[in-house]
Amino acid sequence: MALDHDHPSNPDLPFEYLGGNPALDLVNTADWTSRGPEQDRLGDYDRLTHWAEGAGLVAAKSGVALRARAKAHPRDAESAHRSALRARAVLERLFGAIARGEAPHDALDDFNALLARALRPMRVIPPKRGRRPGMQLGWQEPGESLDSVIWPVVWSAAELLVSDDAERIRICGGANCGWMYVDRSRNGLRRWCSMGTCGTREKSRRRYQRTRNSQAAN
Repeated sequence: MALDHDHPSNPDLPFEYLGGNPALDLVNTADWTSRGPEQDRLGDYDRLTHWAEGAGLVAAKSGVALRARAKAHPRDAESAHRSALRARAVLERLFGAIARGEAPHDALDDFNALLARALRPMRVIPPKRGRRPGMQLGWQEPGESLDSVIWPVVWSAAELLVSDDAERIRICGGANCGWMYVDRSRNGLRRWCSMGTCGTREKSRRRYQRTRNSQAAN
């Protein structure tokens, strides 16, 4: 699905973390409707950093530093914001194809290009003195690059793609929702991103349709 930077946005909507993976949660920052993406919650770079903090990808201290850097370099911030939206569109195409059982050839090529850029600054980080566990994977000076917000998202997507959970990626059954999630329900029959939103709306729609059919029959 093509992404227009000027598609309808709504920065006042809260972020939801229902996907079971940060990459899916990034996809879920917009509603993927038949008309294109709407209700975009990532209206600017600041919103992107706040989303990343809520997803546990960026520490609060790093978020403050990134927003300060973005304010000092607005053009770089705009470029990083556009890059994040393009990455989100790639993830939506890739995971959407997988959820529908389609071959994700073009989307996978685009994703691997994202992955190559995200891996470039990846490093093995030594443990801090007196801290456990030991060495971990991380990114070199993430607060120095405004694009660093998206690096752990891409890495998380790669981990999901090669895991058993890739077979459990689903698209919400709600009309004009398009949100995605890993179905970790016991019976594997989860249909909605959230019962409190799309599930409730679908039940109300069915109830209304049954009432109309009953009235028409009488």
